Amino acid sequence: MTIPVAFLFPGQGSQSVGMGADIFAQSPAARQVFEEVDEALGFSLSNLCFNGPEDVLRETINAQPAIVTVSLALLAALQESLSPDYSWSSPLVPSYTAGHSVGEYTALVASGAIDLRSAVTLVRERGRLMHHEGTVCPGGMAAIIGMDEETLREICRQATADSVANLPPHAHPGQGQVVIANYNAPGQIVISGEQDALALAMELAKVRGAKRVITLDVSGAFHSPVMQPAAAGLAQAVAATTIHDATIPVIGNINALPLTGAQAIREELTQQIASSVQWTRTIELLVSVGVTTFLEIGPGQALAGMVKRIAKGTTTLNVGNAADIEKVVGILHEMGLRSEL
Repeated sequence: MTIPVAFLFPGQGSQSVGMGADIFAQSPAARQVFEEVDEALGFSLSNLCFNGPEDVLRETINAQPAIVTVSLALLAALQESLSPDYSWSSPLVPSYTAGHSVGEYTALVASGAIDLRSAVTLVRERGRLMHHEGTVCPGGMAAIIGMDEETLREICRQATADSVANLPPHAHPGQGQVVIANYNAPGQIVISGEQDALALAMELAKVRGAKRVITLDVSGAFHSPVMQPAAAGLAQAVAATTIHDATIPVIGNINALPLTGAQAIREELTQQIASSVQWTRTIELLVSVGVTTFLEIGPGQALAGMVKRIAKGTTTLNVGNAADIEKVVGILHEMGLRSEL
C-alpha cells in the first residue's frame, strides 16, 4: 500500500516510564522487537521502559535506545495490524521517513538501511559518547520561544565571541561555543552549548525579546561543537556497523535532503550529533515533494505538533500506544485505503 505519507520518529525527551508496556502485552510483533533488543544489549531494556525508575530511563545511554525500541515496536505492531505478512515498511509503505536526532536511527531501520540489533547497539554507544562529552565539557540546551532565526543566530555569535575571548590555548573544541541546535518550527528553536556561553545566550535572548527561554533536561550540549570529539568516537562505531542502501529515502537531519546511499548515511550519522537538526526544512521539503500525511510513530506527540506549525493543512496522525493503532487504522480506511489493506 503506497500513499503520500511520511513516517516520523521522535528523539530524546519523548521517553516516559510505562512506554511500550501496552503494545508489548497486545502485539506479538512488538514483543519480538523488545525481546530482540534485550538480547542484543544484554540487559532488560524493556523492563526499564515499562517500570523505570524514571531517573535511570532518562539517562542518555538508556533513553536513546529505549525511544528507538519503543518506536519500532509500535511500527511493527501497526504493520502487523494491517497484515500478518508485514515488514517495517509494508503493507503501509511510506514515501519517505525522517527522525528527529536519535529518531533518525529509527527511520533508517524503517527504511531498510540498518537492522534492529545494529541500530540499538549503535545508539547505545552514541548515548554513551554524548553523555561522556557532557561530563568533559559541561553544557546544556535551551528552547527559545518566539524569536526569529536570524536574531537568535546573532545572539549565539555574540555569546560565543564574548565567551571564547579569554580561553586558554588547547581548550576543548566546544569551550565557549553556543549555536542553534534544533530548528524545530517557526518560533520554536533550541540552542545548545558550553554552560557559560549558553547562560549568556539565554540572557541575551531574554533581553532581545524572546517570549520564553526554557532550560531543557539533558546531560550535555547536544548538536553543538561540544559534541565534536564524540563524533570522532562515533565514527569508529559507525564504521564497524553494517549499513545498506536505504530502500525508502530518509530525510537527513543535517541538510534536510533525501539519503539513500550507505556511504552518505555513514557520513550523516557521524556528524549529526555535532550538527544542527534541520527539522523545519525537513517538513517543508516533504510537503514540496507531495507528502500530505505525516504519521508520528513513537512516544509523545512533539513532532506532530511541530508539523502543524510548519505545514498547515496537512494530515497528522500519531501512534504512541496500543489504542492509537486501532484509531489510525480506522482513519487510514476512511481515507479510502480500505481496498488496499
